[in-house]
Amino acid sequence: MYDVALTVAACVRSGTRADLAWSISPKASEDALAITPGGGRIGTLCGGAFDGLLADVAALQRDEGRLIRHRVTDFESPLAGLPTGTDMEFVVVPASLFPEDLWPRLLERDAVVITLHVSGDAVTRVDVSDADQAGGVSVNRDDDVLHMTLAPTPRLVVAGRGPMAEALVRQGELLGWKVASETRPEVVTGLAATLSTLDAIVIMGHDVESSSRCLMAALESESGYIGALGSLDMQQARADWLGYRDVTDLSRVHGPAGLDIGGREPAEVAVSIAAQIIAERSR
Repeated sequence: MYDVALTVAACVRSGTRADLAWSISPKASEDALAITPGGGRIGTLCGGAFDGLLADVAALQRDEGRLIRHRVTDFESPLAGLPTGTDMEFVVVPASLFPEDLWPRLLERDAVVITLHVSGDAVTRVDVSDADQAGGVSVNRDDDVLHMTLAPTPRLVVAGRGPMAEALVRQGELLGWKVASETRPEVVTGLAATLSTLDAIVIMGHDVESSSRCLMAALESESGYIGALGSLDMQQARADWLGYRDVTDLSRVHGPAGLDIGGREPAEVAVSIAAQIIAERSR
C-alpha cells in the first residue's frame, strides 16, 4: 500500500474515484493495486495475475468494499507464483471509505492497523490506528471485524553494478528488504524520492558524473542511510562535483560505506554495509 499511497492520495484530493485492492489470504502483503475508472492500474499485486478479476470488481463502482474469494487457475499460477488450486482472498475497497489521514501516514511509511468492518462479503467501514513499527504484515479476524497490521518493509537502493552491487543486492534480499538495483541517475533519482528514514541507498561506480548525480539524489531524499563506495580519490571527486553545485554538507554520507570488519571480497563488504545500515537504523 505504501507504493500506491501517493497516487491514491492525489485521486482523493481531486475527487477522482480510486479503488484499492490487496490480498489477505493465504498470505498478507503490503503490496496493493490502485484501480481508477477507465482501467488505470498502479502498483503490482501477485505479478498481475489477478488484475483483470480485481478491475472487474472495481468497475462496479460500489460505495462499499468487497471481500473476493478466488481459486488460482492453471493460467494464473505461474504469474502469481502460487500452486494451481490455491484459495485466495482479496479486498477491494473504494478510497473514499478510508479515513483521510491514512494517506499522509502511508506516505510517511508509518506502521498502522487497518480495521475492516465486514457484513457478509461487504466491507462497510474502515478504521485506522497506530501499530508497532516492527509488527510486520499480518491479518487477524474477530467475528465481523478484520484487522490488518501493516508495517513497511525496509528498502535498499543500490546505485551501481558489478560484483559488489550484486553481492549487496543478494545480502539485502536475504534480510528481507525490498531491493532495487539501478545505474541510470534519472531512475535512481525517482527511487530516492520515495525513500524514508527506514530506508537506505548505496552509491557506487567508477564514473564521477553519474555516481555524483546519484549521490546528489540521495542527499535530497529522506533516506535514513546513505553509503558511498569508491577509492579516496573517487570520494573526493564526487565531493568536488557536488561542491561546484553548492552541495557541501556530506555529513549524512558514510564513505567508504560499511563497518570496518576487514572484509575485502564483495560478499564480505556487502555484509559490512548491511551491518552498518542496521546499526544506523537501530539508533
